[in-house]
Amino acid sequence: MARLPGADGAGEIAARIRARRGGALRPLDGLLLHSPPIADGWNSLLGAIRQRTALPPDIRELVILRIAVLNRADYEWAAHEPEARAAGLGEAHLDAIRDEDADRHPAFDDRARRVIAYTDAMTRHVHVSDAVFDALRADFTDAEIVELTATAAAYNMVSRFLVALDVELPRRPQALARSHT
Repeated sequence: MARLPGADGAGEIAARIRARRGGALRPLDGLLLHSPPIADGWNSLLGAIRQRTALPPDIRELVILRIAVLNRADYEWAAHEPEARAAGLGEAHLDAIRDEDADRHPAFDDRARRVIAYTDAMTRHVHVSDAVFDALRADFTDAEIVELTATAAAYNMVSRFLVALDVELPRRPQALARSHT
């Protein structure tokens, strides 16, 4: 159970969140709505990341699920696993994302391994080495690198919010990681 009760889902900001989400608020939204300015900004930022970038959906969802594993954010995994599958990530990919050494896992191509290494550096250390950053240059435009970085940064924020407030989905998500228990 979340550490705070959900706020009332009434008003203009809640309506904008519902519109982005296809009509329903999620438990995360109920907590964000305790602070309407935060909820509104969050909705704008995450809406841009999810719906208005050029970053390929499979890469976006790979980043999000990897962050869910690293930060032990069950809600984030459960919310994004269907999106990842729809974006083309298969069972082998989902299993490999949970692996401690996912950036070397044979389920991924070289580009995905470089994305995982970048995501891991941003999530675990904040600092990204020149070698890890420079490896992305062959695969992504400058705009896509900005979008990749913003996605990793934003979903680290999301996962930390979810974990700190112990937000759960109504259904019980699958256990995240063999190597992170």
